Amino acid sequence: MTLRPRAVLGIDAAWTLTQPSGVALAVETKDGWQMVAAEPSYDHFLVLADRSINLGTRPSGSAPEAAQLVRAAEEFTGSRVILIAIDMPLSRLPITSRRTADNEVSRAYGAQKCSTHSPSTTRPGTISDDLRAGFETAGFPLRTTQIQEPGLIEVYPHPALVELTASSERLPYKFSKIRTYWKEFSPSERKEQLVAVWAEIANALDEHVPGSKDQMAVVHPSSAGFELKATEDCLDAMVCAWVAIQALNGMCKPFGDEDAAIWIPCRI
Repeated sequence: MTLRPRAVLGIDAAWTLTQPSGVALAVETKDGWQMVAAEPSYDHFLVLADRSINLGTRPSGSAPEAAQLVRAAEEFTGSRVILIAIDMPLSRLPITSRRTADNEVSRAYGAQKCSTHSPSTTRPGTISDDLRAGFETAGFPLRTTQIQEPGLIEVYPHPALVELTASSERLPYKFSKIRTYWKEFSPSERKEQLVAVWAEIANALDEHVPGSKDQMAVVHPSSAGFELKATEDCLDAMVCAWVAIQALNGMCKPFGDEDAAIWIPCRI
């Protein structure tokens, strides 16, 4: 009996239900891993396997349904999802404040401007609890000390990108921060710079996971704000998927403890 190809999911999970969450899917082939999908919301991803879903004019937030996401990935590709990497604080214990994982990553990457955000009881709050519990029920328990298949891991794109690109500091790729990145530029010029950074990241990802460039939407300085943000969310999700692949290959280090850990790639 031939096993179905392995697949990983990367999720750039929003900390509120009003904001969309990017989802990316990579599949292992005889030629290596391939990025086969990157969508700007849970609903956009689910429609890959269910065309009856009605999408709005722009990505919207929704509560994630873990089993649905896994099923959509497997139906779309005929693969078996073995690891899910999520950019969101996850823990076996209630998250009320900064965790050991947050402090360890901030110590290791603070000099590169990659300190973590501080989680609380309300952000991400129950969204994190429900997401972790949902994937655990679907057969993907949280992995904090070693990678086992199937599993769920927490990741953090900022230090991951520092490692991917061998950068000296956090990359300027967040749409919401373009005014602080390039203060001397006009709004149009800032967007040009942002799109150029996105292209560099997509090219770097494509060297390790071919197909990454193909999943990037074509955007330009005149694109609507929600289109630019959707592209950023897809890019973050692809970074998460790449980290999942690195973790499977034994090329990630967990920062944290048995209850919560952030997996970051080793310098490649």
